[in-house]
Amino acid sequence: MRKCALILAVVGVIAAGACTDVTGAKNEILSIQFDSLAFPSVVVGDSLRDTTGAIALPRVTAFDFGGAVIPTATVRYYTADRGVTVDSITGLIRGDSVRATPVRIIATVGEIQAERLLSVTLRPDTMFAGNRVDSIRYSLLDTTLNLSSAVTVSLRHGVTGADSAVNAYLVSFAVVSPSGSAVADLVDEAGRKSNVDTTDTNGLAGRRIRLHATLLSSPTLNDSIVINATAKYRGKVLKGGPVRLVVRIKPRG
Repeated sequence: MRKCALILAVVGVIAAGACTDVTGAKNEILSIQFDSLAFPSVVVGDSLRDTTGAIALPRVTAFDFGGAVIPTATVRYYTADRGVTVDSITGLIRGDSVRATPVRIIATVGEIQAERLLSVTLRPDTMFAGNRVDSIRYSLLDTTLNLSSAVTVSLRHGVTGADSAVNAYLVSFAVVSPSGSAVADLVDEAGRKSNVDTTDTNGLAGRRIRLHATLLSSPTLNDSIVINATAKYRGKVLKGGPVRLVVRIKPRG
């Protein structure tokens, strides 16, 4: 009986030790989440900023095997490409040269890593109208006809120049007239509601208007939808902005 009791005690110690090992594993890092960067691009000679103009640092969250956040996890940052410098501890990103393709911003926690892409662009100084005016010949029966082409703006470094386009930069659009009306939606090229666009390699951004013709005050109404396009740098509206864009509407004859 004494031998059996001793064996059971030893088994008990082994079992307790196994449980402790499992608990310890739950405190180890299983995965990390690298949040989207605050802006699609960083300006050459400046740090990455958010839409308000404030300097923005990358954010990484580490999770243990139980799905809980590990607040003490040590994160390190670097880039695998030229075009930016990255502080390894804070993650501060600074643009140093324009490049054709985005850079990879990489975050590591122990053996685990994740990456985000970031474009490097010229400082935006001025915005101009691109396609300033468009039109819709609307139909009350065929709603596929009630969609404009894109009205657009162009962002430039300086005032003019073929090589001065500011790419990968956010531009916001807002319908200002008719104010508060539900007759018109801003949409992207896929037809999804969207009031923000990112400039392409030519510095152009735009949005289309989808008209809800059945909500018009008259089935023969001739009118205009007025849109303001705005872009900011360090919290200030660019020179030339907001840009006034117009979509004229008239019934299909």
